[in-house]
Amino acid sequence: MLAAQLVPSPLLSALAQRGYEDLTPVQEAVLDPEVAGRDALVSARTGSGKTVAFGLSMAADLLQGAERLGPAEAPLALVVAPTRELAMQVRRELEWLYAPAGAVFASCIGGMDPRAERRALERGAHIVVGTPGRLRDHIERRALDLADLRTAVLDEADEMLDLGFREDLEFILAAAPEDRRTLLFSATVPKGIAALAERFQRDAARISTAAERRAHADIDYRAYAVIPADRENAVYNLLRFHDAERALVFCTTRASAAHLAARFTNRGLPVVALSGELSQSERSHALQAMRDGRARICVATDVAARGIDLPGLDLVIHADLPTNSETLVHRSGRTGRAGRKGLCALIVPVKARRKAERLLAGAGVETTWASPPGPAEIQARDDASILEDPGLAEAVAQDEQAMVAALLERHGPERVAAAFLRRLRAGMAAPEELTDPGEETRRPAREAFGASVWFELSVGRKQRAEPRWLLPMILSGGDLERRDVGAIRIGETSTHVQIAADRAEAFLDAISPGRTLEKGVRVAPSDGPPPGSERGDGPGGRPRRSGPPSRPHRKGRPAGPRG
Repeated sequence: MLAAQLVPSPLLSALAQRGYEDLTPVQEAVLDPEVAGRDALVSARTGSGKTVAFGLSMAADLLQGAERLGPAEAPLALVVAPTRELAMQVRRELEWLYAPAGAVFASCIGGMDPRAERRALERGAHIVVGTPGRLRDHIERRALDLADLRTAVLDEADEMLDLGFREDLEFILAAAPEDRRTLLFSATVPKGIAALAERFQRDAARISTAAERRAHADIDYRAYAVIPADRENAVYNLLRFHDAERALVFCTTRASAAHLAARFTNRGLPVVALSGELSQSERSHALQAMRDGRARICVATDVAARGIDLPGLDLVIHADLPTNSETLVHRSGRTGRAGRKGLCALIVPVKARRKAERLLAGAGVETTWASPPGPAEIQARDDASILEDPGLAEAVAQDEQAMVAALLERHGPERVAAAFLRRLRAGMAAPEELTDPGEETRRPAREAFGASVWFELSVGRKQRAEPRWLLPMILSGGDLERRDVGAIRIGETSTHVQIAADRAEAFLDAISPGRTLEKGVRVAPSDGPPPGSERGDGPGGRPRRSGPPSRPHRKGRPAGPRG
């Protein structure tokens, strides 16, 4: 039960209306009498209930024993968040928590109308929520006065440092009264956070609950080894197999996120994409589509997904491996939140297994290695879901009885059931066949490439074209496997690529209608490479560095052949 003696009565009422029966570990920890009135450095990952935690923690400072807050004048509390989405989520959470106390809010968020924000600040607010850059701008323009501030909260402080907001944070804290409380909430406590705490906090309580120290205890980690060409199909099969209410797929680049989202949309999956080039309005619409159920899958880059909160997220898929263990933790922490179980799946190219193992070890999590689900497993899961269809458990309504009897009399139960089955299966996209990675690595190299078609790409040595980035782009953009690509011949301003004849039409279909690959590289059919083009990668061959060969130049000795 909620501890009434630790929570001010207005907030206790809000928690009860919201259905709270127990507090999470981090919420209990900030209410400890030993923490009351002190600064605090709190390790709390997204989904642990930290917004309510700092809302409860600062309540005594704001209310000071009263049932309701007085007239809204200068801000009493300031909450700083790294992204627009997180700032808006924080405001929504605090609004219901402080509604019985009569709190007035104002937002200062990048991408929003600054004039409207200034008018709100002029009218007065008890609690201001914002992003670092916009808050600093309002302070510099004297629209935001922190003279009466009692509590400052830095939410996701490690992410704010990662995003380069150190100077803004230092400016904001320096503009606040020295006797304010400062609460730092951070998923991790690297050196930068420790230095910030040492400079701007006094006698800070260090809070790290046992539940938080256990890395993602509510997340089941699974790693799936695949050949590179099966990466996209493996992600698709996982989405089909788990049929999660909400899923988040991470990619490392905007181009990869856009490509995956487009391919999944074409296969009938309800998908939205989040990447850096989207406007604030487009991002808000995409997230709203996920929240209201119009979309169930979000494909995002790391930067675009920072700070977003998607309630009920059951599945996180790493379509591309993260660059470090900390990013793995941040990505995966979007699921398995507030007591809910979650699944985290890593798609691991066979040659990247050691990298994946290092990432997992660095994150302190254990994982199960398995093969991605294939058509047989997905079909079995589909059949099980059909047998459990809620409509089959409902009694026949009175107005349905005549039609049900007519159907059974004319067609019989077996044909009616078969028609029902076909109708349901018609709405299920077909799963993909996947190659056994062991089988692929044992496959001998071909002696010759065989029948092929040549295509010309609009990049060459002048654009620093190299097989090591051309080949992945051709495979990904053209829906090809490694064995479908033969020789790559790099010329001065163009490159010629050999594609297996039986895959040439599919290659053209994949790059239509614009016939372009990533980075605006144009593709056109060709009769073959001109004489003198540089050999690149071919069947069984090794990529060679493009550009003319260079000779070493030693100090005091002219470059050139030795005599």
